[in-house]
Amino acid sequence: MTEFVTGSAFAQIAALLAIASVIGLVGVLLRQPLIVSFIVVGLVAGPSVLDLVHAEHEIELLSELGIAVLLFLVGLKLDVGLIRSLGTVSLISGAVQVTATTAIGYLIALAAGLGSLESLYVGIGLAFSSTIIVVKMLSDKREIDALHGQLALGFLIVQDLVVVLAMITLSALGVGTGDEGSAGDAVWVLLAGFALLAFVIVFVRFIAEPLTDYMARVPELLICFAIALAAIFAAVSDIAGLGKEIGGLMAGVALASTRYREAIGSRLAPLRDFLLLFFFVSLGAEIDLRGLGASLVPALVLSLFVLIGKPLIVMSVARFMNFRKRTGFQAGVALAQISEFSLILAGLGLSLGHLSKDTLGLITLVGLITIAVSSYMISFCSSLYKWLEPLLGVFERANPSREIAAEGKKAGEAHEIVLLGLGRYGTAIGLRLKQRGLKVLGVDFNPAAVRRGRSHGLDVEYGDASDPEFVRHLPLDGAKWVVSTVPVHESGVVHGDTRVAIVQALKDAGFSGRIAISSHRDAEVADLLAAGADLVLEPFQDAADQAADLLTGHAEQTRFDIEPVAGEIQDG
Repeated sequence: MTEFVTGSAFAQIAALLAIASVIGLVGVLLRQPLIVSFIVVGLVAGPSVLDLVHAEHEIELLSELGIAVLLFLVGLKLDVGLIRSLGTVSLISGAVQVTATTAIGYLIALAAGLGSLESLYVGIGLAFSSTIIVVKMLSDKREIDALHGQLALGFLIVQDLVVVLAMITLSALGVGTGDEGSAGDAVWVLLAGFALLAFVIVFVRFIAEPLTDYMARVPELLICFAIALAAIFAAVSDIAGLGKEIGGLMAGVALASTRYREAIGSRLAPLRDFLLLFFFVSLGAEIDLRGLGASLVPALVLSLFVLIGKPLIVMSVARFMNFRKRTGFQAGVALAQISEFSLILAGLGLSLGHLSKDTLGLITLVGLITIAVSSYMISFCSSLYKWLEPLLGVFERANPSREIAAEGKKAGEAHEIVLLGLGRYGTAIGLRLKQRGLKVLGVDFNPAAVRRGRSHGLDVEYGDASDPEFVRHLPLDGAKWVVSTVPVHESGVVHGDTRVAIVQALKDAGFSGRIAISSHRDAEVADLLAAGADLVLEPFQDAADQAADLLTGHAEQTRFDIEPVAGEIQDG
């Protein structure tokens, strides 16, 4: 059996997936993030335990594609407008957090006997927190839109900017590592970098919006295009000597300013998680578990700094930014782990000869400890705060002006109605609700419907309402109703009755308001109500009732004339 598994690449990957499923199930039972399970899979499949990784080329290929997709998703968040919206104070505060964490981590690593360059890698690695874990766990707790969730996301965006700089620096350090007289190579890489940046600027300015508008007519084609763009940019960047990571990152930046980035990001998240398994497997193949014993004490010390010291740094920064101590504590706990990027940077450092395998093992062990422990800290954050509150008085401000202003702004921007589907019927509902003074957010994955909704003055987002990952990121806090006019025949992530899938996705996202679903058949009403809808809208029946009221003088005559857009999906 062992010879069969180690002799066939397909059999090895099948075995890895089976092991990942078993360990992942155990992780779920222990309430652990998937990344912890993947790291364990890498260690178990490595040479120290099962020694399953012999198809190095195939696994390395999947690993590199996973890193390209991961960095593409990071680049997808780096919209210039979003960065500007953080404000100077937020950017400086995030930079202070990264700098302070890096410096203290560097000193701890030096004290543990590591060299200067290895200590710098460790320090930088400790500064990053896992976007995947923070977003997932805060979303599960329905706190991603809370003030501390937004504060944590602000720090994560700054960390992502640092990731960009770190990747560029590593690429520069890696130029000509195996050749003498690498000045010509360095010049070539520098020119290639400027050429790639210039192309991205031209792409964003003239190509991205019209091209994605066309691709978005078929959501599956848009996702295929996004993956292709990430892979092509990564390949071209690698050929030019910049590394695949920079290419994947720049591909994401190229699409970051389009209206489709949220939809692309939500669709690619499962693919990213799947491919990252192979990154952790390839990482585990480099680590000898027998050598981790010597790293245990330094790993525990560094882990305690991440789990305790890092939140204290975040709380200090939050106090400076005029937030309450509770908000700073919750944001600090959310960031109390190191990131998958820490491991990616460590892997790059190993490939460049900057790190030893022992140091790679040390950083991996810190990642395993901090991610595992922080997941429980996030889950029981409220209980931790009640226990520690008497000790946190130094972090409280007498006048938390920034928090008060942020709460007021958030309350003013909340949408009371989220409207899924912007065909003629949906748009008419949205306009009438807006006329009555309600704040409405429209959602549709038909670009023509999105443009039309915006032309009528509605707030509109592009996205597939049947995609649970996209629904998680909708601003549902404060919404009293979610109204779906999406028809049964509309294509999406799921097949079958998309209306039932939408209801389930809203329930899973923790939406506590009321749900209205449209239907054209009386026979469906009972089933939709049983599925969780609070109200079923029947356009023909409702229109007949309204017509009767108008004819008999029982209703006010109010009408909008909405011009159809050529090629739009009609929803009755």
